[in-house]
Amino acid sequence: MEVLLAALLGAVVAGAAVLAWHVSDRQQHHLPPAEAPVVPPEVATVLSVLRSSAVIVDDADTVVKASAPAYAMGLVRGTALVSTELEDLVHQVRRDGQIRETELVIARAGASPRHVTARIAPLGSRLVLALVEDRTRERRIEAVRRDFVANVSHELKTPVGAIRVLADAVADAADDPVAVKRFADRMLTESDRLTQLVQQIIELSRLQGDEPLEAPVAVDVDAVIDNAVDVVTIDAQRKQIRVVTGGTKGLRVFGNEEQVMTAVTNLVANAVNYSEVGSSVSITAKADAGAVEIAVVDQGIGIPPAELDRIFERFYRVDPARHRSTGGTGLGLSIVKHVAATHGGEVRVWSVEGQGSTFTLTLPQHLTPEPLVSATTKEERP
Repeated sequence: MEVLLAALLGAVVAGAAVLAWHVSDRQQHHLPPAEAPVVPPEVATVLSVLRSSAVIVDDADTVVKASAPAYAMGLVRGTALVSTELEDLVHQVRRDGQIRETELVIARAGASPRHVTARIAPLGSRLVLALVEDRTRERRIEAVRRDFVANVSHELKTPVGAIRVLADAVADAADDPVAVKRFADRMLTESDRLTQLVQQIIELSRLQGDEPLEAPVAVDVDAVIDNAVDVVTIDAQRKQIRVVTGGTKGLRVFGNEEQVMTAVTNLVANAVNYSEVGSSVSITAKADAGAVEIAVVDQGIGIPPAELDRIFERFYRVDPARHRSTGGTGLGLSIVKHVAATHGGEVRVWSVEGQGSTFTLTLPQHLTPEPLVSATTKEERP
């Protein structure tokens, strides 16, 4: 009997041992998954109101939290970082725990690269935080300013250098009244060009912010057009160009009178400068859906299709070889563009190479209770 009980007890112990071994084996081979790192509630709250792009990455390179600007900027797709440069920085910070701050250029398919500043820091033992600021617009503005300074320097050197050479020529030809008169006239021409350039640079510097007007007033469109015609009369007579005005009389726009006059005058002056001898230039105004459209039509050299997107750039000229003969500075159309932006309007161009161009300046209309009077065509003949 004792032997039987001992055998039964041994079987129970052996069975328990086998069961324990199986349980241990299952625990070793079927471990529960590790818990994902939890983003602290305070951090999540800050990210939800943060205007900059913020991304939190765990130790498996999975994005566990990202702010809305990060998705808008294209830094995150799904749960992964799109930028390999940013991902490499995250790896470096995770490896040594050192905060890093650097500038990156992130390539974009079908678009210009994005310039950003990135600050990467460890967030606990398993998380890494990346704060990214988009600096693309700032870099573009810096490049524009550098180009502007370089172009201004180049443009100023031309008339200044010419005046110096002409002054030397006058000194050498002191005994020749005819030569002195010829050189003096050339000096006056170059000094006028220099004055015009300086004035346009000052005007452009005032407008380049495209900020809304502080105290807009009602501007008489008829007076603006008459002023533009008066300014170009001498040049039009010299080239036997007929300047025609028409459209709707009595219109007013809401804005700055001086700026509007400058913009329209620049358009008309360009039309006269780039028109052929004996042709015509027309200026018309009409109201349309709460706006006034001032159109300047010429029969000039026209603009190639490939150049249409660039003609409003500073110092850009469709035909650089002609700018000396036309007296242009390359700033007129850029000023028109900024005046339109400042007034909440726009400027459009239609052109056919060899046939002519139409520039249309659209500005907000200042509505008045007076009825509009239909205009009769008025011609200014040289």
